[in-house]
Amino acid sequence: MSEAFIVAAQRTAGGRRGGQLAGWHPVDLAAQVINALVEGVDADPAAVDDVFLGCVSQVGEQSSNVARNVVLASKLPESVPGTSIDRQCGSSQQAIHFAAQAVMSGAMDMVIAAGVESMTRVPMGSPGGLAQKAGLGHYHSPGIASCYGDTVFSQFVGAEMVARKYGLDKDALDRYALQSHQRAAAASRAGHFAAEILPIAVRDASGALTQDLHAVDEGIRFEATLEGIQSVKLLQEGGLITAANASQMCDGASGVLIVNERGLRRLGAKPLARIHHMTVLGHDPVIMLEAPVPATQLALKKAGMRLSDIDLYEVNEAFASIPLAWQQALQADPERMNVNGGAIALGHPLGGTGAKLMATLVHALHQRGGRYGLQTMCEGGGMANVTVIERL
Repeated sequence: MSEAFIVAAQRTAGGRRGGQLAGWHPVDLAAQVINALVEGVDADPAAVDDVFLGCVSQVGEQSSNVARNVVLASKLPESVPGTSIDRQCGSSQQAIHFAAQAVMSGAMDMVIAAGVESMTRVPMGSPGGLAQKAGLGHYHSPGIASCYGDTVFSQFVGAEMVARKYGLDKDALDRYALQSHQRAAAASRAGHFAAEILPIAVRDASGALTQDLHAVDEGIRFEATLEGIQSVKLLQEGGLITAANASQMCDGASGVLIVNERGLRRLGAKPLARIHHMTVLGHDPVIMLEAPVPATQLALKKAGMRLSDIDLYEVNEAFASIPLAWQQALQADPERMNVNGGAIALGHPLGGTGAKLMATLVHALHQRGGRYGLQTMCEGGGMANVTVIERL
């Protein structure tokens, strides 16, 4: 079986909801990233075999097979197909898995795995909201109801459940949120994101391009304080979760170019990393967000590795309770986890986050001279993807 190599990995800087990326149609935003991936390694656009693109809210501007629309808006020829993937927050991490599997099998030689989400233009929960408005069915199907009754599958409830299961109080969550901002601010000031961020021209209210470039993650609070984070109101009475210790809504796009040996020879490019292992696992949909813990344990077992073999971990900060629980359960080194901050500071553009984290992980391994990196994230419905890469 062939190997799967990452030869390019880029993302837009995160845009706050209603911020500097709000003027971009998500299709055009993702097309900019795809163009940059191909141009960055001087690849023949016609040599791209397929585009797998993650997107969660596939409605409105992100509907009608958004991946194919992104291809049509890009500099890729019409001969390049595209398909859209929804594995909730892990959508573009799953796109990476599908792309790697395609080139490893030899069926394809060069595939783009990407993701996009405009949470400004297509608000979170839009597909479900439209279905409810149209009166299309009950929340649970009869089959699901027979197993789980009227239990509502909620990520917010799951985050609270995870926090309480692992003995995490609000102070721990808030202190972790502060650390995310501090690490992201330090990384941004030091230029650690420069290699992964594709500067994007800002569009004004009319959609016209301006002279301003968006190249810094808007969500970072460079002067964040613990007191400020602690002052944010709780999302529910008696709970632990606030908007300050949860991921930020975000606009953004990301992408990774993945090839096998034939693709490498065709490009004449030097690979950044090799995909060493991939796992995906389903888990309890009620507590929902705990899935990265057993998924990582399974991935390490399958890969014949220990967590101590891994130099850097990217554990998506959907809520502060998730990386903290993962760290506790796996006895992980906190100095290796989310070293440049995470979604609490940098934003979580849903379907775009998987490839976004991979861009950060690849470039961080090169900056720090690490060998192995591990990425995982919780996903709606109680699932998790785990990807282990080796820096080359």
